[in-house]
Amino acid sequence: MSDEGYESRIIDGKALAKKIESEVESGVKALVSGRGVTPGLATVLVGDDPASKMYVRLKHKACERVGIRAEDHFLPAETSQEELISLINTLNKDKNVHGILLQLPLPKHLFPQEAMEAIAPEKDADGFHPYNMGKLMIGDEGLVPCTPHGVIRALEEYNVPIKGKNVVIVGHSNVVGKPMAAMFLNRNATVSVCHVFTDDLKKYTLGADILVVAAGVKHLIKADMVKEGAVIFDVGITQEKDGVYGDVDFENVIKKAALITPVPGGVGPLTIAILMKHVLSCAEINF
Repeated sequence: MSDEGYESRIIDGKALAKKIESEVESGVKALVSGRGVTPGLATVLVGDDPASKMYVRLKHKACERVGIRAEDHFLPAETSQEELISLINTLNKDKNVHGILLQLPLPKHLFPQEAMEAIAPEKDADGFHPYNMGKLMIGDEGLVPCTPHGVIRALEEYNVPIKGKNVVIVGHSNVVGKPMAAMFLNRNATVSVCHVFTDDLKKYTLGADILVVAAGVKHLIKADMVKEGAVIFDVGITQEKDGVYGDVDFENVIKKAALITPVPGGVGPLTIAILMKHVLSCAEINF
């Protein structure tokens, strides 16, 4: 691959997020003028985890930019499972709330899966409800997890073919890895899913045309683990005193990659923009 300069190889998550938000803003205006409905997102945060509070703030700022009404529900860390479920049930019945987002992680005494399953599937802006996950598995992609949706949208925007390509996903979480694999399979890619128990990770990553890394391990993927011309999405994030790092050794891997997302400024902004798109979809369905 000829060296055209690093900029041409970077997937600009911020720019693409702005484009998606612009689409959402137009959709919101159409919904307000056509049906008199303002899309509403309710966020639920239990406890005072600083990172979670920051993520909720970022989501609310995005709501402001696109015209979505956002409401906060802050619950103390000692909130019981029953109290959390009760709030979710109230939001399910609220006609002004079209999307519900339960910010994870929850305090250790709570059960996140049960709480997420309590969210009405049609208000599941995050796409984590088993009903929506099940639809994804049979190829009916409605409300799907936001990060995988963002990755697919980026591939479409950059005209990266998926059909028949070798895709390797590092990480098998319900949030990224598993739904990401399903979305690639729905597009006829050949998919390998690796994780902490995978023997000889490099053997798999070297064969990847498209590599999605969501392990949360700083610089897990080195330059000698990727092939020339690969397209790489770095979903992992590690916060250290001197900065934020991804799962990919960006400075060295970028020299081999055809396209790569930076950390920060790559997948993160995309994920939030897709969330806005989902809230609009929920409002369009449930007005």
